[in-house]
Amino acid sequence: MTLTDPAIKRHRVSYLLGSSPTPTTNPALPCLLGIRCIVWSLEHSQLHTTRHAGPFIYYAIMGGVMKRFLMLTVIAMSMLGSPDMGRSEVPTPPPPLDIVTLKDGSVVYGEVIELVDGELKLKTSFGVKDVVTIKWESVAKLSINHPIPFHLKEGTVLMGTAQEGTPGTLLLKIESMADALMVPMDSVKAINPLIQPPVVYLGNLNAGLSQASGNSHVRNASVLGDLTGRGESLRLMILGRYVYGDDNGQLTNRNSRGTVKLDFFLTKRFYWFAAAYFEQDTFQDLNLRTSLSSGPGYQFIEKGDYASPYLKDMTLYFEGGLAYFNEDFKVSADQTSVRLRTSLKWNWPILDEQMTFFHYDEFFPSIQNTKDFYLTSDQGVRFKLFGNLVSSFQLTYRYNNMPPPGVRSSDTLLLATLGYAFDTSRKRS
Repeated sequence: MTLTDPAIKRHRVSYLLGSSPTPTTNPALPCLLGIRCIVWSLEHSQLHTTRHAGPFIYYAIMGGVMKRFLMLTVIAMSMLGSPDMGRSEVPTPPPPLDIVTLKDGSVVYGEVIELVDGELKLKTSFGVKDVVTIKWESVAKLSINHPIPFHLKEGTVLMGTAQEGTPGTLLLKIESMADALMVPMDSVKAINPLIQPPVVYLGNLNAGLSQASGNSHVRNASVLGDLTGRGESLRLMILGRYVYGDDNGQLTNRNSRGTVKLDFFLTKRFYWFAAAYFEQDTFQDLNLRTSLSSGPGYQFIEKGDYASPYLKDMTLYFEGGLAYFNEDFKVSADQTSVRLRTSLKWNWPILDEQMTFFHYDEFFPSIQNTKDFYLTSDQGVRFKLFGNLVSSFQLTYRYNNMPPPGVRSSDTLLLATLGYAFDTSRKRS
């Protein structure tokens, strides 16, 4: 009998696969094949060596055995990489959709995101950015199939799902309650609102640096900062800038300014401010320019006023009041006056805040001399690079209508900086 004899082949297959040579989907088959390959090769190498085969025949047989063993081992190891081979995956069914029935009979399916300020937002597959906004007063029935917080007008917050009730009511299924709770729809103030922290901080810190050496020795540096903290009724704003430059040790530029302002909101839009302005400029013969002011202001545009994705984050306010204005000069006589102070600040983030246009100015016209006024303004664009890293291009313009002798009226400064921006407000993902 030889290794190629049909009886040996049948014995080989039966031994490797078990009692039956029929293929199986048993996931342990690869291991079984590998183990039985080893045992089979040892048994048959011993069988033929005991029959006193010549050395040449023996090594030829062993070479064939080892070749088959290695091939089966490679196949078995590759099959081990697919432990789920032969198993069918059962797809997970999608969660049930929420149902909004309008008073005109229309029905909208989707996922309820929130109800804020009388507007119900529903995520669908056909809305702009998959979100549809529906007036709450137009809703006749509502069914929400995922747990979500319901804020009632009297202050209670209930966590649960909602089922359609009688016209004008909701049946809230609360986890801690056995029976559904009937709630009038007009008593619901909000559904899943985005709760902001008590104080939200946003701002940025930017810096620019340039240096030349060799035939010239020029250094320029600038640091700019902007911080705003906003609570329910208070807003604190701090602005600062420092610019320095020298050429071969000779000072060419040095000025700094800062504004600190506190706004107290009397209503959602109307507020009263108190502000302090400080500025120093070596080349304007200025030791210190100081302004202390107070007056009313109005927030004309706030975040969320516009539904457009290009305008939704825009803000704009304007304020004006009386100011004490003092200029301490190095050579010229100091000047003190009573002035008006007006200020406008505009911020326009677009493309999910990837780009932001900004403008801020302060204008100080004298009440005692209408020809005497001072203006400072900052405007530019800020780009978000990645994460919180930003790049800014800013133009700063200052104009003094009645400067000291030997000093020009206007100064222009163009700055390109890198920096870090932050915003602690919570955003819907």
